[in-house]
Amino acid sequence: MKVTRREAVRRLAASVIPLAFPAIARAQAAARVVVVGGGFGGVACARALKRLEPKLVVTLIEPTGIFTACPLSNEVIADLREIDAQQFGYDKIAAQGITVVPQAATKIDPHAHSVALADGGTLGYERLVLSPGIDFKLDALPGYDEAAFEKMPHAWQAGEQTLLLRKQLEAMDDGGTVAIAVPANPARCPPAPYERASLIAHYLKAKKPRSKVLILDAKDEIPQQRLFEDAWKTFYGDMIERVPLSQGGRVTSVEPKTKTIITEFGNYTPEIANVIPPQKAGRIAEIAGAADRTGWCPIDPVTFASKLVPDIHVIGDACLGGGIPKSASAANAQGKACAATIVDQLSGKTPETPKLRGICYDTVAPGYAFSLAGTYVPKDDIFVETGNGGSSAVDAPRETRAREAAEAQAWFKTITADSFG
Repeated sequence: MKVTRREAVRRLAASVIPLAFPAIARAQAAARVVVVGGGFGGVACARALKRLEPKLVVTLIEPTGIFTACPLSNEVIADLREIDAQQFGYDKIAAQGITVVPQAATKIDPHAHSVALADGGTLGYERLVLSPGIDFKLDALPGYDEAAFEKMPHAWQAGEQTLLLRKQLEAMDDGGTVAIAVPANPARCPPAPYERASLIAHYLKAKKPRSKVLILDAKDEIPQQRLFEDAWKTFYGDMIERVPLSQGGRVTSVEPKTKTIITEFGNYTPEIANVIPPQKAGRIAEIAGAADRTGWCPIDPVTFASKLVPDIHVIGDACLGGGIPKSASAANAQGKACAATIVDQLSGKTPETPKLRGICYDTVAPGYAFSLAGTYVPKDDIFVETGNGGSSAVDAPRETRAREAAEAQAWFKTITADSFG
């Protein structure tokens, strides 16, 4: 039975009232670890902590009762998948003995080792893990603010924005242009804008064949560029046009009232403007003092410890991770490695050096996908790729592309079951 967000929040709230306030005494022998953020990284960390050391008092702070996953959400936009296939609750995590608090974290006091909650409560901790995902640098794109989300949706945080972009596609007349504004890196899931362009083109080819997709890109080179460009030519002909940085593709400002996108070389007024803004770590990381001037969080890649704030670890998209991508699989791997580090440190052991593996799949048409895998290890202050991975072959046969499309669906089932099942 599908559980609504309101019902999920009500259930979680009922389960955590005894632990939401510091007046409730906890056993001194049990270390308290608080995880902020219930996405792939935070959930993986919380579950691994409890699995590795059942005596830990583990609390997961997540204001939404339902998590909406970003991987495969481009298929929702293209009417190939429904949004409820992307949504997962926290009941099974709570059943593992993890306290799930359906509140937003509003303040971190690293000196008092406490987290303030939106309802006025506080939680103490010995170790704090921040896994807040991304936020947007709205001041870096003049004209784009939260009010503009409704006119020019980003759909870069899955949920209502995903559905809004889909509704705009459905309402657009045949012959219209869908413009996708792509920011410079670092950004969440760098190949995803090009997968989105592909699947929107698939939708348009089937239902509005005189339309086109325009990619306005703040980069010259893109991940797996040859694979994308070959697939676009094969499936969509000249339906997709990409304007790279060197040809004036970087978006410098927007005018939401007229849906105008302004670049260094000219202005565009498409029927649909999917504006993906520049990004930074989730807001709570900045509040905690864990983000630097880049907007991201520098960490020790061996322990995931913040370089700016003691007893705080940062995982997932919010990190300054170097070569490791900001992706669901990377966040999941970081969450598990961070949990092992915390358990080792609390027991007086030297943490092992992590070796993280991640994989991303890009679907450009139903039954046609390719992948990019990597293994990452700490070097100096960042993660670097070891070479044990790589991209799908450019000249792979259609059967391989079909197999990888099936593998993408299987991967999603595996990672969501591992996280929320």
